Amino acid sequence: MDNFTFYSPTQFVFGKGTENESGAYVKKFGGSKVLIHYGSGSVVRSGLLDRVKKSLEAEGIAYVELGGVQPNPRDTLIYKGIELCRKENVDFILAVGGGSVIDSAKGIAVGVDYEGDFWDFYEKKLGVTKALPIGTVLTIAAAGSEGSGASVVTKEDGMLKRDVGSDLLRPKFSILNPELTFTLPAYQTACGATDIMAHVFERYFTNTEEVECTDRLCEALLLTMVKETPRVIENPENYGARANIMWAGTVAHNDIVGVGRSQDWNSHNIEHELSGLYDCAHGAGLAVIMPAWMEFVYKHDVNRFVQMATRVFGCELDEANPENTAKAGIKAFRQFLHDIGMPINFAELGAKEEDIPLLVEKHGVGDGLTWGFVRLSAKDIAEIYRIAAKATL
Repeated sequence: MDNFTFYSPTQFVFGKGTENESGAYVKKFGGSKVLIHYGSGSVVRSGLLDRVKKSLEAEGIAYVELGGVQPNPRDTLIYKGIELCRKENVDFILAVGGGSVIDSAKGIAVGVDYEGDFWDFYEKKLGVTKALPIGTVLTIAAAGSEGSGASVVTKEDGMLKRDVGSDLLRPKFSILNPELTFTLPAYQTACGATDIMAHVFERYFTNTEEVECTDRLCEALLLTMVKETPRVIENPENYGARANIMWAGTVAHNDIVGVGRSQDWNSHNIEHELSGLYDCAHGAGLAVIMPAWMEFVYKHDVNRFVQMATRVFGCELDEANPENTAKAGIKAFRQFLHDIGMPINFAELGAKEEDIPLLVEKHGVGDGLTWGFVRLSAKDIAEIYRIAAKATL
């Protein structure tokens, strides 16, 4: 295990009715003028937005609103949010929604007190040194942004999808009520589950030795998703299963399972170009890319893939030929994704094989190599896209 420093200051408020405590927690963390940031009309129709407003009013906290966040959140709305916060002297942002809303809120948070273009942070031109405080009321278990310092947004000019990360972007508090996820369509639920599993796998596939503790934590989260995802798809109002998935989503991405070990993130970065170009759901894109990436890299460390296959998917160990077990685990993962309603190839996702050169170009690796479990060239990335394009069960 490598040396590490882990800092995760978010206060999590979990359970039924906890959205009614939003105002109290904004007040606790110093907010006096709040931007309520949200997505579509679902938070309005469900009454959630009204409950959040009522809780702020009960604490005497003023607020302004900015809705309209789209999946794969856009820079254009973030610019509007920055301008609104400056005009209204906002000192706290409350994101009411899923990962896209929270990521958009983080973009606004880094931009308000920065004289330049907030996109500079996403292009890695400079690091984050200041940000408005953020709180969240989570409505979908998926991105883990409610507990992480990461944000991913899309620049409409060129549809470039980029990320930024900083502990300054970890929310001060996050309210997690599993009941708020009851009305999610099965497809969105499955997309969220896929994203959660991908966050774990990006950490699980490591070159660091002697990481049994975090290996087992990763496997516990993966086993939870394998068990609970079919249960909530069958019964969307299964509170116990929803609760386990919601907490798994948070733990999967606040980095507690990733400390002390090298991580990958190539699957996420390769997928970003799919959802950037085709505006597909991030989880759906990951369902297509992650098994394809596994097929391309598994020989780098067959034993780690055997461990995944046997411990997570219950595959039988072929001692004479461990590669058979590794491949069986990848097949089992792809089958699981198919069974919960996820696409497994380009055709099912709505992507086009002829766009692979464009996807590689947008990825931006050029003549260099990516970092991660296996360092990838542009040629390697193109081959992963080709495997994904043609994948079958």
